[in-house]
Amino acid sequence: MDNPALSQEDGTELRKRPVNNGEAPHVEVETKGIKLQRNLGLISGTSIIVGTIIGSGIFISPKGVLQETGSVGLSLVVWAAGGMLSLMGALSYAELGTLITKSGGEYPYMMAAMGRVVAYLFAWTKIIVLTPSSMAIICLTFAEYVMSLMEFCGEPQIPKKMIAALAMITLAIVNSWDTKLAASVQVFFTGAKLIALVIIVIGGLVWLGKGEVETLQKGFEGSTNSPSGVALAFYDALWAYDGWNNLNYITEELKNPYVNLPRANVLGVLLVTVIYVLANISYLAVLGTEGLLNSSAVALEWGEVVLGKRVAVIMPLFVMCSTFGAANGSLFAGVRTLYVAARENQFPEVLSYVNARRLTPIPCIIFTTILALLMLIPGDIGSLIDFFSFAAWMFYALAIVSLIILRFTMKNEHRPIKVFILFPIIFLLCSLYLVVAPIIQDPRVEFLYAFLFIVGGLVFYVPLVHFRIHKGCFDPVTLFVQLFMEVGPSPYVPDFE
Repeated sequence: MDNPALSQEDGTELRKRPVNNGEAPHVEVETKGIKLQRNLGLISGTSIIVGTIIGSGIFISPKGVLQETGSVGLSLVVWAAGGMLSLMGALSYAELGTLITKSGGEYPYMMAAMGRVVAYLFAWTKIIVLTPSSMAIICLTFAEYVMSLMEFCGEPQIPKKMIAALAMITLAIVNSWDTKLAASVQVFFTGAKLIALVIIVIGGLVWLGKGEVETLQKGFEGSTNSPSGVALAFYDALWAYDGWNNLNYITEELKNPYVNLPRANVLGVLLVTVIYVLANISYLAVLGTEGLLNSSAVALEWGEVVLGKRVAVIMPLFVMCSTFGAANGSLFAGVRTLYVAARENQFPEVLSYVNARRLTPIPCIIFTTILALLMLIPGDIGSLIDFFSFAAWMFYALAIVSLIILRFTMKNEHRPIKVFILFPIIFLLCSLYLVVAPIIQDPRVEFLYAFLFIVGGLVFYVPLVHFRIHKGCFDPVTLFVQLFMEVGPSPYVPDFE
């Protein structure tokens, strides 16, 4: 046979060159069709959304909304309205994700609507700060609850950070090993946190059935008259819903994204909204307004009252599951921005390579994990996240602006879903407010530093991306990574089979 090709399951081909003049046969390995697989269905996609939205906040201290609104009724209205606003955002992102079926979240939408520079600045901020810092703070919370179950004296920083680092490395291994395994982990831990919240909801309903309705009967008594107070309550509630857009980061790995992306976005946000409202009703019914406002770990105190101290120990276990699942979802989705940006040659291309056997983006997973581990070194990274929080809402706003622009520049393109224009406009206005409000209410120089960091990405963009003065400099590194990790290029190929 001439040039026989042996096809492998890993997407490679072994081609044997014919023997000429007594020359020994030579086998060449060609990578063909290496790409991330579409392993995520509706259930795993919905689990990504629910699992990353629900972290530790609903279990620990959901008191910010009640504190700012001043009444039971208004606080529940804000929780429900926050869910509806998130749903508007999720519907808007469903239109974007089915119009431009690339992974990377906001990155490809900004690239198509606003050009390479704006898309790069988003990727720069997301990759270097937002994803690794978010993963670090979630893993630190996980470590705190692991320590609460161990008989440590006090809270020594080194053990806590070691536990957080071990969690990060474990998640990196899981996500590098197999996408299906990472998706299964997400489904399992999402199920665990939903079981905990169902217990809380049912316990609250039982409490109400016993006639403990005094707190809820207060209704809107004591509601704040301050517009800024209501705005701050919305700010707290909307942050509790953050993560509703994560499925758009992995569109290329979603089966039938035209159908499953809109369905998962809607199902995930609606499910979380119902759970958040019912969980808060349960907390209020059991603990009352004073108990809720004075509690530092609401779920634990709720458990002690309803379940008893012996059984209440399960609540920290459920919080551990919740935070571990949120960290997995954050890593799973967050690294795809780096994967897509590197594929567009805005970061070293080798970071977009995919393992030929496991079909996972190992280089970008390792890179992100290393950044997250470095984030553990400072004493407190909470302030870092606070000052970059306005950046997240700024990029949400730019994504919605991209949707409006694409309505004109790609008006003839096929749109499986086209949302009522009022939904993205309302979401855009709220996003702009959440960008400006914290700066006006508490102007600090750290916001300027955060803005300068975002714009500072141009220092690397101009020479390395625009003029590409580094051309050829990374070739030895690329070759080493390819050989060591068995990875190869993964070009974008539309395929919805």
